[in-house]
Amino acid sequence: MKKLTKSLIATALATSLFTAPFAMAEKVLRIGHDNKADIMENPAHAFTGVFKNIVETATNGEIKVQVFPSNQLGTAKEHIQMVRDGQLQGTLSPVGPLAGYYPRIGVLDVPFAFDNNASTYEVLDGQFGKALATDIESELKDVKILGFPDTGGFFSVTNSKRAIEELEDFKGLRIRTMTLPTHQKIIQSLGAEAYPLSWGEVYSSLQTGVIDGQMNPVPTVSFAKFNEVQKYLTLTNHLFAPYTFMVNKDFYDGLTEEEKKIVSDAVEIALSANRGLSRLIEASSDRGLDGLKKRMKVNSLTSEQRDSMRQATQPGVIAYVKETHGEKGTELLNLFLEEVDKANQSTYLK
Repeated sequence: MKKLTKSLIATALATSLFTAPFAMAEKVLRIGHDNKADIMENPAHAFTGVFKNIVETATNGEIKVQVFPSNQLGTAKEHIQMVRDGQLQGTLSPVGPLAGYYPRIGVLDVPFAFDNNASTYEVLDGQFGKALATDIESELKDVKILGFPDTGGFFSVTNSKRAIEELEDFKGLRIRTMTLPTHQKIIQSLGAEAYPLSWGEVYSSLQTGVIDGQMNPVPTVSFAKFNEVQKYLTLTNHLFAPYTFMVNKDFYDGLTEEEKKIVSDAVEIALSANRGLSRLIEASSDRGLDGLKKRMKVNSLTSEQRDSMRQATQPGVIAYVKETHGEKGTELLNLFLEEVDKANQSTYLK
């Protein structure tokens, strides 16, 4: 039934692209994403909701924005192809699905690189983010990259066995990762077994003991209700994996200069809302860390513990990225590391 529903929606969208061209004066921007349809619960939907409101208001409805959450039109990877084909006009792509089309997204996966959230925003909104967007556009050719929304903040690690305080505590644990070689390498370097698994299988696999743990931002742990099947949460803050907001290039090129400016401004404001909600959820007494502390054992790492894990993981991941992604990947990686270092030094939160 679910597949049939997706098929019917997709067919309706495709049909609407080629029928009644003169009856539809407005331009329609359809955005698909793989998260829940709750603007106050999910950072991805907060981004699309604010973006939709601003674009439709500023254009007096001449650009209509339709949002399809919860994988209504297919998987996150299928969304990317639909945007490339023009069946969708936009999507928020997680790094895992995007890696299937653009492997160099792995340059973001240097573990324990950032000191704080402010540093991540400075890097992604600055020179490195522009270079990354240009490289993705050059590689895929049929998309326009408009920004890098927050998925919920830094990754933490949950598991059902024990609190993770030292590097040795990872040994013997089977940890779910995305199907990203860099993510798998990080977990392996920490001493655990990396177990790639699709998102839809994570909860049941934790519940049945197929895997011992997983890594995701705190808001994801909360809305996915992993506290029901996990006992320990360690704030490792080892990765930051943003969404990539992309739109179909032909659609974007068909906008007027004024409309492009409106879209750009809407992205900037939507990013603020998206990132703000991530921080609000973290601070929430019921959905954030305080709420999770009532249901899980939560611990942070000392600077010495983080340094130990950084030393165990960073060199291998950096070497892997350079070896795998060649000259272009190495140039991006070097720029990433330079900009991260600048951002860590310039932001006041340590």
